[in-house]
Amino acid sequence: EHSGHYYFRDNYRADSGLIAALVVLEQLTPEQRAVFLLHDVFDYRFGEVAEIVGRSEAATRQLAVRARARVEEDRPRYDVSREQEEELASRFFGAVQEGDLAALEQLLAADVELHGDGGGKAPALARPIVGRDRAVRTLSAWPRGAERIGGLVIRPAWVNGTPGAVNTTPDGRVINVIALDIAEGQIQGVSSISNPDKLRHLGPVADLGALLRERS
Repeated sequence: EHSGHYYFRDNYRADSGLIAALVVLEQLTPEQRAVFLLHDVFDYRFGEVAEIVGRSEAATRQLAVRARARVEEDRPRYDVSREQEEELASRFFGAVQEGDLAALEQLLAADVELHGDGGGKAPALARPIVGRDRAVRTLSAWPRGAERIGGLVIRPAWVNGTPGAVNTTPDGRVINVIALDIAEGQIQGVSSISNPDKLRHLGPVADLGALLRERS
């Protein structure tokens, strides 16, 4: 079974490391935190942990997966230069546009997560997509989606300190903003913001739902 000792032994050292570890644990739900500590830190078996938290063993294992993903997301990472991030982002958007699934598989981390934020006002992912295979299948629909709305222009941009893009219609209306979470040479997360309330500061916003209905 997986052991999580390395997270704290290798990545959270001395006093500042302890504080960082506590901050990371606070980001977990109470159940995730209990499962992570009992199994990954104190080496309880999943069957024992399941009894303690009152969940099935399968559900307990899933809680552990989620907890590890969050801890991994927040652990200290190797520095990646701005140029390297921009190059990786360029390759990602090129692969998505061309439907190059093999390239996407190389660029995405095994536990990559796709997130969407439509704010209930624009089409978006209903729930996070977790895992490389599922993410590639989801992203493979990008070219068809772009064609359905009459074309898509990808404009590279930095989004809250991370590489990404502002996607617009050919006439310049904003469709969504994509932000990439990059670490250790791979894409760990892809966030798509299509909520018009969060896009208006960028200029005219396209009605994505209307565009899709018009061309369906």
